[in-house]
Amino acid sequence: MGGGPSGAAMHPNGDLANQGKTLAEPYHVYGKFLHLANFSKLEILDISENLFIGSVSPSIRELFSLKALLLSSNELNGTLPTREFCTWKKLEELDLSLNGFEGILPPCINNMTSLRFLDVSENHFKGDISSYVGASQTSLEYIDFSYNQFEGLFSLSLFANHSKLEVIRFFNENNKLEIETENPAGWVPLFQLKVLQMTNCSLNKLASNIPTFLLDQHELEVIDLSYNKLKGSFSNWLVANNTRLKGLELRDNFFMGHLHFQLQQHTYMSRMDVSNNQMAGKLQENIGKMYPNLNYLNLSHNHFEGNLPSSIGDMTILEALDLSFNEFSGEIPRELASNMSQFMDLNLAFNNFHGQILLEQLKLASTLQMSGNQFTSILPMVNSRYSHLSYLDISQNDISGVIPKGLIGNITNFVALIMANNSFYGQIPCDLSVTGTLDLSHNLFMGSLPVCLNLPNLEHLYLQGNKFTGSIPKGLFNFSSLLTLDMRDNSFSGSISVEIKQLQDLKILLLSGNHFTGIIPNQLCLLKMISIMDLSNNAFYGTIPQCFHNIYFGKIGATNFSYSFRESVLVSLDRVPYTYKGLLEKSVKIYRSFGYYDAEVRIEFVTKYMSLSYKGSVLAHMSGLDLSCNNLTGGIPLELGKISSIIALNLSHNQLDGTIPKTFSNLALLESLDLSHNSLSGEIPLVLIYLNFLEVFNVAHNNLSGKLPDMKAQFGTFEKSSYEGNPFLCGPPLDKSCTKVNKSYPTRTQSSNAGDRKWYEVDPLVFRTSFLVSFIIFFFTVMSLLYINHYWLQRCYNFMKDLIYSCYYFVFDTSKRMSNCLCNI
Repeated sequence: MGGGPSGAAMHPNGDLANQGKTLAEPYHVYGKFLHLANFSKLEILDISENLFIGSVSPSIRELFSLKALLLSSNELNGTLPTREFCTWKKLEELDLSLNGFEGILPPCINNMTSLRFLDVSENHFKGDISSYVGASQTSLEYIDFSYNQFEGLFSLSLFANHSKLEVIRFFNENNKLEIETENPAGWVPLFQLKVLQMTNCSLNKLASNIPTFLLDQHELEVIDLSYNKLKGSFSNWLVANNTRLKGLELRDNFFMGHLHFQLQQHTYMSRMDVSNNQMAGKLQENIGKMYPNLNYLNLSHNHFEGNLPSSIGDMTILEALDLSFNEFSGEIPRELASNMSQFMDLNLAFNNFHGQILLEQLKLASTLQMSGNQFTSILPMVNSRYSHLSYLDISQNDISGVIPKGLIGNITNFVALIMANNSFYGQIPCDLSVTGTLDLSHNLFMGSLPVCLNLPNLEHLYLQGNKFTGSIPKGLFNFSSLLTLDMRDNSFSGSISVEIKQLQDLKILLLSGNHFTGIIPNQLCLLKMISIMDLSNNAFYGTIPQCFHNIYFGKIGATNFSYSFRESVLVSLDRVPYTYKGLLEKSVKIYRSFGYYDAEVRIEFVTKYMSLSYKGSVLAHMSGLDLSCNNLTGGIPLELGKISSIIALNLSHNQLDGTIPKTFSNLALLESLDLSHNSLSGEIPLVLIYLNFLEVFNVAHNNLSGKLPDMKAQFGTFEKSSYEGNPFLCGPPLDKSCTKVNKSYPTRTQSSNAGDRKWYEVDPLVFRTSFLVSFIIFFFTVMSLLYINHYWLQRCYNFMKDLIYSCYYFVFDTSKRMSNCLCNI
């Protein structure tokens, strides 16, 4: 055990053993757990918020006088020593939270009748909670079993006589814990809770109702019943009965009805989340006056409607407002942000708002999400000097016109500007400064990309579905941080510049649906990080580069980079505090102090005959190469069979010839292979039957011949359409059966894959040419010999003469005999 630069190693000694308690300053001590022999008089052991590792030492059994054991926020692991824990009869506080403990808790905890504080949250404990707490532990004030693997049925009525209980926290992770509050019916608790958190624990699974014992609670500060599938109308009495309520969390249930509160001011309330329910109706006009001190309000994913009350502007310290995915309408009230001193996150996405977006009015926000509405215009900031804006999404609106110059001013740390699916036209302003995502897809931009555009730190660029023309400007290849380049469905032309090799970090390259021409440059092979490349529907010609196998295409473990296809904006939110005054009077915080708004990168890629959308972890594990609908010629390189991690490969609608490489059997993760509409010949390699993940296989309209692979494994799922347009293929699922000897074969093109030819196969062209040459050589050799040697010439002449006479007399004699026979008849 040793100390860091500013830390200290803790070495127990005789002096400490005689003290009543021992403390370690947070983050100043690291190493293995203390050896605690001779500490029999120790009452408080607090080593929380350090870097201790390993398991709890068995010497802990020597602490006979222990009243508080606080081990939270370390890196301890393993199982707890059961017998050692059972030696403490006076233990009042036990905090094991935020470690890596596993297994079951010592059952003797149930017998610790002096226990007031029990926190085992954020470990890997399992088992039945009823085994660890019981009716006899009436001294309990604080109990936290959150973020573990507990299971079974637990009845909260077990705590009915725990008059000192103030905090109950359950947050289950494995969906195997069920908490029942209605059995027996009508029980009345002696406690008055301050904090109740029962999240994702199948609360009242049969009745699905809010616990009725809450009708008797009047001192609650935090209520969290999220993720429980509770039903019924919103219980406004929860708020009315608890006037000091600070946090109300009811998200992800099935609550219905209106969100109406009694006409009284709740100055303590700072956090309210009723998102992902089925609530409807209009918001109360004076909601902002009733809750003036809210800093977080989330009403998203409900059915609220009507105009947004202007009284929301009275929530002067609001930091996050999420009204997305509702049916709100009207214009954004000017009061919304004008009085807010620390507005951070505004999400109005997917409603029916209309009118103008006034960035000057909302410049104190760090994230603005306005997508999926009916806004018609956006006005830029007049003065961006004091703006905190770093994320703006106005996609899927009815905004038209040119992008205003100075739209986001001179903000240098702008993370994402998303303007897709509108009717913007004209040129892209050169003064845009974005470091994360710039999405201008599906608008009406036209002409060449501006040469002056300079975004060296940009990571994701989306230009899909516009009317851009010309070649890719060389300046774009200086965007050295690019991870995603999407230029699909425009009218770009020319060849791909060799300077594309400068985009060394590029992971997604989408150029389909343009007028690019020329050969596919080998410099693309230098972009080893690419996982998805789509060059389809262009006019590329020449051969497929053999070096494509140098690209990783999502190969796991090939590099140390991590797929990070999202932009995160930090949204700082104040905690809802609850202070537990234990032996050390330590404060316990109920909610974490920060959160992230994540903008996941989403791309579309055609595979399995469908245009599929990929995002998040699915995108991170997707890989594909699409070269379809071009003018590519030559054989399929054997080296493509080395891209072992590729999932989708499409080479269809080209002019490729030769055979299908047997090396494709090495594409173990392949799910879609399309080679249709080419001039491929030869047989389908039987080894392809070992591609266990192949869902789509299409070789239609080629010159393939021979017997199809047996209908086993994935090949048993492919239909006739996968093979149509190849008249010399036979075997199931085709109607044409195979015979032992094929009387006719298709004309085969010289294969570029000589290793794939069988030993008994003969090329017809080679055979006819060699036969003709051999005959000519033989004929002229014989004629030359006869001309040189007169004796052989005379013998040859006599031989031919005798042969002619013999034939003549044979025919004459035979005909004479047949005529005599006829006369005798």
